[in-house]
Amino acid sequence: MPQKIFKQHVELHSHLGAAVHPSILWAIAHRQGIKLPTKNYWEFEDLITMTGEEKNKNLDQMDKQFYHWTELIQSSPEAIEESVKGTIAGGYRKSNIVLHELRFNPMKRNRGGERDLDHIIYSALWGTERAMLEYPQVRAGIILMMGRSLSFEQNSIILDKAIKYKSQGVIGIDIADPERKTFSMKKHAPLFKKARAAGLGVTIHTGEAGSLEELRYVVRQIKPDRIGHGILCVKDKKVMADIVKNNITLEICPTSNLRNSVLKNIGELALVVKTLLQNKVKFTINTDGPEMYKSNIVHEEEFLKKHGIMSEEQLSKCTAWAFEASFIKK
Repeated sequence: MPQKIFKQHVELHSHLGAAVHPSILWAIAHRQGIKLPTKNYWEFEDLITMTGEEKNKNLDQMDKQFYHWTELIQSSPEAIEESVKGTIAGGYRKSNIVLHELRFNPMKRNRGGERDLDHIIYSALWGTERAMLEYPQVRAGIILMMGRSLSFEQNSIILDKAIKYKSQGVIGIDIADPERKTFSMKKHAPLFKKARAAGLGVTIHTGEAGSLEELRYVVRQIKPDRIGHGILCVKDKKVMADIVKNNITLEICPTSNLRNSVLKNIGELALVVKTLLQNKVKFTINTDGPEMYKSNIVHEEEFLKKHGIMSEEQLSKCTAWAFEASFIKK
């Protein structure tokens, strides 16, 4: 039979904790002897995925309810390797993702210090290499994430590990988690400066929900290469102008934003996209984690076209921006 040809796709914003098929996580959990809240596979799948009828009240609910189990199951070198390899391979088979960036927080995979961070990170990189060996059409890399829920010292360690493994496949640094009163973006600014000086790509979760002030600070003072989500910028024309001026690319995740109640409905999503296009803000289309949201890049694009939010030409432009903004270089 002739080879099926797909449009080439790019995934720049995918969390490993939301990207692994439930059946793989189920098998890993049983192999490691992890006690799950149910012995029924279908109940387990419902526990860690969301359908179109389900919504979280906020990002905190998403973090506590869904990521708790996926991160726990992935907390071993063997589990990380299998998760990374399976995600990259699956992305290519399902959506022809030829440029794939995966991100995860290694400190949320070491069981509070029981596991060694270097073993966790190296296993992720080996999983990446194995996937590319099987699918040589794919280029992939790992973004290590710091966390708002972690201390400055812990985040400093994660950055040092990212720099240590830069030559082996770690391509960038990020910071995520729902907003916390104890967290200071200004205090962490030197870490991003250090990351950039080391040659790492810098992306920051901000402007998804919560503080528009934090987004302003990130855009004007830290000036990252990319911003995870960043959709609050549509409320401030000056911020959008600064994003364009600083050549920052946004990583938009439509389905995720709707299911996490960041955007109330499709109409609000359409307004965000329209505003970004009108103000010439570059952005890419991503899943945030295909398995958790039961989506993929192809579905995201079809969804946007179906509801008249974006045209095929506009989506192709987003793909071109994604190739340009990727931290994976030839």
